[in-house]
Amino acid sequence: MVGALGDEAVFFAAYDAVLRRWPVEVRGIDVPTPYGSTRVQICGPEDGVPIVLLPGGGATSAVWFANVADLVPGHRVYAVDLMGDFGRSVHDGAPLRGAGDLVAWLDALFDELGLDGAHLCGHSYGAWIALNYALQAPQRLGRLVLLDPTSCFVGMSPRYLMRGLPMLLKPTVERVRAFHRWETGGAPEDPVWRAFLESTATARRSKVVPMRRPKAADLRACTVPTLVLLAEHSRAHDVPRAAAAARRLLPEASVVTLPQASHHSIPTERPAELNRLVAEFLA
Repeated sequence: MVGALGDEAVFFAAYDAVLRRWPVEVRGIDVPTPYGSTRVQICGPEDGVPIVLLPGGGATSAVWFANVADLVPGHRVYAVDLMGDFGRSVHDGAPLRGAGDLVAWLDALFDELGLDGAHLCGHSYGAWIALNYALQAPQRLGRLVLLDPTSCFVGMSPRYLMRGLPMLLKPTVERVRAFHRWETGGAPEDPVWRAFLESTATARRSKVVPMRRPKAADLRACTVPTLVLLAEHSRAHDVPRAAAAARRLLPEASVVTLPQASHHSIPTERPAELNRLVAEFLA
């Protein structure tokens, strides 16, 4: 049996292998915050418009390998390992007790990197963090992109939560594979990404904060221009209900449903249409 250090080594080797799949030169830095050291992958022109990318839970900053090539022509990309989650961010500072702490963590990151006016894009859990940040610090953002956001406009599917529970409580490679197959309809196309997902069964996270939906009044008061991209076949929530709620609660937002996409196939599988929509919105 592989010991704890060996398990972590397998995970970080898979993490590094995905980063090598990025089609652009990328540099990782560690940024101090009151919550711990945050790993940020940076690429793109230094004078580009900054965009911060927040991954879904467990996906890490490496997940954007299929998207960065279409972002870097005009943007300086900052892809973040979420505090408390898998990856190279180290949660050894203040505790994470709720959305307020994640907003404060992200605010400290913006301070350290000088990111006033940055665009912010998040997927799933990362989209929930991004939306909460936009509600608390709209003056710091340019535009907001939410990729199949969870617990933002409607609750999560009980069936999705029940299917994912065994993987969360006692992760194994087979449970990770089975959950991904159930949600997406198949295995990931990219073998390097597939190996990374399987390696998360041996990785450790400190704390993923329980997600609570923002208040309707706060959402209606949101002033940040927003694009909501929902996955047609997402099993994380009821997609038509999520689309209707997003249009009702963010009446100025652009809400689009991506055909053939599932919650866990965004943003890595068949990314061309997603990349086009995001690039057009940010332009």
